[in-house]
Amino acid sequence: QAWTDGINAAGKMALLAWEKETGIELVQINGQRHYGGPPPGWEGPPPPARTEVYIARLPQDVYENTLIPLFESVGKLYEFRLMMTFSGLNRGFAYARYASLQDARRAIATFHGFQLRQGCAIVVCWSTQKRELLVNGLPASVSRQELEAMLQMLTEGIHSVTLYASPGQGQAKLAVLKYRTHKAAALAKKALVEGNLRLGKEGMRVDWLDPQVKKKLQLCEEEPSPSWVKGGENLAVPRAVAMPLSLQKVLEYLNTVCSKCHLRTPLFITRCVQVTPSRWQKLWYQVVIPGYHVPISGFTWVSPDREGQSKQEKAKVVAALHILWVLGESLHSQLPAF
Repeated sequence: QAWTDGINAAGKMALLAWEKETGIELVQINGQRHYGGPPPGWEGPPPPARTEVYIARLPQDVYENTLIPLFESVGKLYEFRLMMTFSGLNRGFAYARYASLQDARRAIATFHGFQLRQGCAIVVCWSTQKRELLVNGLPASVSRQELEAMLQMLTEGIHSVTLYASPGQGQAKLAVLKYRTHKAAALAKKALVEGNLRLGKEGMRVDWLDPQVKKKLQLCEEEPSPSWVKGGENLAVPRAVAMPLSLQKVLEYLNTVCSKCHLRTPLFITRCVQVTPSRWQKLWYQVVIPGYHVPISGFTWVSPDREGQSKQEKAKVVAALHILWVLGESLHSQLPAF
């Protein structure tokens, strides 16, 4: 640990001196440190697709004061993202997005195999721009619309949700989540994993969608969207609820379900347990339902830029959806047909 601390101290001093000298501002968002996106003085829309390169095999004590000037020497940078560990070292890889396709090509031609240090040749290639996540271990009762509703509250930039039966896991389901950008997918993965949200009896497991798994899933039949109303009502979130879900509508529906289950009105407790430099908040919630045997609790990340709802209201919407899933999973077999 002393070796790590010593390198961090020297690296941090050099990085701070470089920031002060250049006026460059670096912003840490979860496990990524950002420059640009857009950089100062940028005019016009973002660069087109295929302008980002992936940089790997970086020494862990190398930072932006070395990397940004190096990669800017071959073309104009729109954005630079360095992946960071909790200890303050980098994770060995970064992404550089250029203003043009020609600049990105030049970076690959110049720096792939470049000796950043003696005996340390870095890898520079096209970024794969992964945008799809695989979610395993979802309960059998979950529907695509319910999952979409939850993801709208927990993450940004969701493009589509596809549900499949999970092979070899009984009635469990898995889902493929597609996001509009790699950045949105990466932040969503972190939010879903660290949010520790439990759907039903088991926590869901989130990872990048492996290309081989994707090929196998393309041969499987996508689960059809279920009917939202069967025999009058069921425990699903009503399809008529607009996105983003309003707290009032979700609570009204939850209270109706609790009443039919002979349970009393749920009591909510929320508490902020973490705030990131970019003002994302991690909120803990607990819900006590008089008549139900245990409290229901979990975590959720709340973004800073959504209007119309307070952070606590957003957390309560997530908590209410969580309760609907739990009730649907644990009480479905015990409830009379409505």
